[in-house]
Amino acid sequence: MKISRLRNETSVRNRRKYFLAVPSVIIAGTMALSACSEAPVNNDAGGGSSDTGNGDSNPPLNADSDSIRIGVLSTLEGPFTALGEDSNRGAKLAMIEYGGTLDGKGPRDGVSGVTVGGKQVDFVFESSDGSTDVALEAARRLVEQQQVDILVGPSSGDEGIAVKDYANTQPDHTFINGSSAATETTLFDTADNFFRFNGDGGQWIAGLGTYVANELGYKKIATVAEDYSYPYAQVGTFQYELCKAGGEVVEKAWVPIGTSDYASIVQQIPSDVDAVFVAVAGTDAVNFVEQYDSFTGGEVPLVAASSTIDGTTLQELGDRMVGVPAAAPAASNIETAEWEEFVDLYRENFPDGLDAPSLFGYLFYTNMKATLMALDQVDGDLSDGHQAYRQALSDLVIDSPTGQISLDENRNGVVPNFVFEIEENESGVLTNKVLETVPDVGQTLGLSLDEYLDLAPFERDFTCDAE
Repeated sequence: MKISRLRNETSVRNRRKYFLAVPSVIIAGTMALSACSEAPVNNDAGGGSSDTGNGDSNPPLNADSDSIRIGVLSTLEGPFTALGEDSNRGAKLAMIEYGGTLDGKGPRDGVSGVTVGGKQVDFVFESSDGSTDVALEAARRLVEQQQVDILVGPSSGDEGIAVKDYANTQPDHTFINGSSAATETTLFDTADNFFRFNGDGGQWIAGLGTYVANELGYKKIATVAEDYSYPYAQVGTFQYELCKAGGEVVEKAWVPIGTSDYASIVQQIPSDVDAVFVAVAGTDAVNFVEQYDSFTGGEVPLVAASSTIDGTTLQELGDRMVGVPAAAPAASNIETAEWEEFVDLYRENFPDGLDAPSLFGYLFYTNMKATLMALDQVDGDLSDGHQAYRQALSDLVIDSPTGQISLDENRNGVVPNFVFEIEENESGVLTNKVLETVPDVGQTLGLSLDEYLDLAPFERDFTCDAE
């Protein structure tokens, strides 16, 4: 297989250097936000401006106290709102497992009664809209005004990069991912105090390109994806596997988050492709599929990326998606006792939620569970500058509802992944029929570091030709 892209050797060498280097100093100007006039802090709402400080390290107020403060940052605004709402449901399930009681059923309502190591744990919820500026402002409110000890979040890829960069300026706080999945977050210029108990976007798609080429005969593919880091990894990994199986991507279309009119995009799709791989999420996915069907009659099959067939999206698209193949680190119909218990817990506590936890609900659950498990192991003691706590996080092995999860040397998840297709169950509910399970997917996709760095991070112009 021949791989090419517009990138010079210096760029590749620099990526190797950043992978191996200690976290670099963040230039203050790249992180600065405009100063705002003083405003009251809203503890459980995400919007609005506030004085976010100057980015200097802010030691937590609670390191030696009898309570611990954890901030939760998810997308409760913008096109990913439904994803953020289920993210918070997932995070709260982990809190409930540690003795918590829901203060209400809404996404911004808190949880009371959580104790770890004899210490009370208080939670503060903040919101983003999927953009880096809003996510960074919310993270600063949590750390610099709310004085949280630990931040869990954010939701989307570029947000994760921004929060990881911010973590490098806040060594007295610990940051644990929510569901963001950009490759760069844990592969380059890493932060010693940022942990991700899930994989990146490439890991989430592992197995799908191989499956559609070998089992479905889809060898000529067009792609439509949102134009930021996480879909780059999804499209790149799918394309890499497709090429290895003798297929090719013949057309790529990149769209901004929040696109509502896909007419010109649909018209770009060649009529002779075997399938269209779609990597858009939330309301963007609903808009694309509806317009794709309207313009083309849906004659060319779809292949879905992880976020495109999330439960929050399937609820809107209905039986149109039946038979569509996809891949993700969670599937709604995993036939294990652990997954069934997790689904039961979700339905019991959120009867007005989805039929089963979405991908984002599962990921926020897993990362919050890791947050609390490691706190329990150190009896809630953060008085040594979080050092023992961070070691506990690094060594943690979670028996999650989908299987075993551990961290690699860059504190990124080594995780199982699932290839499945959408089906309708006997009750008329859309669910996932698991076709293949790919165990222990690491960030380098089974390649050596040097081999992977010749590919990653996948960019818009990535190309490969089977030979």
